[in-house]
Amino acid sequence: MMSEFQPFELERWQSTWENSVEFNLSESGVHPLTIGELRALAGDVDIDDVMLGYGHTNGTEELRSRIASLYPGASAESVAVANGSAEANFAATWRFAQDGGTIAVVVPTYMQTPGVARAFGARVVQIPLRPELGWQPDGDEVRRLTRDGLQAIVVTNPCNPTGSVLTDESRRALIEAAATHDAWIIADEVYAGAELDGRQTASFFGSYPRVVATGSLSKAYGLPGLRIGWAVSTPDMIGELWARRDYTTIAPATPSDRLATLALEPGVRARLLERTRRHIRDGITVLEAWLEEQQLFTWQRPAAGAICLATFTAPVDTSQLAERLRVEQSVLVVPGEQFGVPNAIRLGFGAPAATLRTALGRIAVTLNDIRGRIGADLVITG
Repeated sequence: MMSEFQPFELERWQSTWENSVEFNLSESGVHPLTIGELRALAGDVDIDDVMLGYGHTNGTEELRSRIASLYPGASAESVAVANGSAEANFAATWRFAQDGGTIAVVVPTYMQTPGVARAFGARVVQIPLRPELGWQPDGDEVRRLTRDGLQAIVVTNPCNPTGSVLTDESRRALIEAAATHDAWIIADEVYAGAELDGRQTASFFGSYPRVVATGSLSKAYGLPGLRIGWAVSTPDMIGELWARRDYTTIAPATPSDRLATLALEPGVRARLLERTRRHIRDGITVLEAWLEEQQLFTWQRPAAGAICLATFTAPVDTSQLAERLRVEQSVLVVPGEQFGVPNAIRLGFGAPAATLRTALGRIAVTLNDIRGRIGADLVITG
């Protein structure tokens, strides 16, 4: 029996307002490329011969082979192409939630998977990342929270919204918990490749037999408009996920399939990732200087992704603050409540540096107005 549907608060907030503000700092990727810029990176290839009919419903073999090459031990048969990693995560969560079992979700996270799991009748257990441990799980807590059995563990690594990357010890704790119950791991790895130090985060795929690793061209590649994502797993599991996509979008768009194949040509991919890392290195320099200047936040420097979770040092209703910023400053940020982290905001810093400085300056205007009204202690209540 399906449970009551819960609206996806974060996605609705972003999709409602992100195209109607001047500065979108709710975005977790870098400033996107144009088709012309992608073609230039690929040698200005011609795509005029792309037939606008239905393409390969699971993606062309060339695209699946290029995705598979990113995962040691994978083949084209190990890949299901999806319309964004969101569809891949949906299909995987549907697969494991449908029997009403238990799914453990590492939090904070992008709240799609727990919402889908509950909608399909699963019991959701939350495994918290502890800020005092550098946004890592406590191994003893992982074992305690999963001891009553589970079908799957869902983990986002690198993490959204914190930008943290799991240590080897943390990975082992999650793998051991899954192995204890012959459970699967759904590893959302969409931010892999967007590390500040340039060292790509290792996939869970290949480290444990029962893994569905998802990814896309949206975050680390700056190509969200292509809506190309994927799942990598065993061929049998890929067959199950592909079968579920027959009930959703059926196939990727043929132009997107061709452009994604170009983007994942090794030389082009390397140039795309270097562009992304330049953006995030420039952006974090701007953001950290601004956070220090405000003297209102605590935060941990993200290791990957163009996202930072900044926590206020005084009580703040960040949903109300986010609404003020949208209305008064035309700046969109994500209130921490939408990740289950009150008193915090997620700031995206993947915009060009000059744009980011202007947007942060507008946020500072509202913060200064609040401070001027109530004194040194920043308190915003609903």
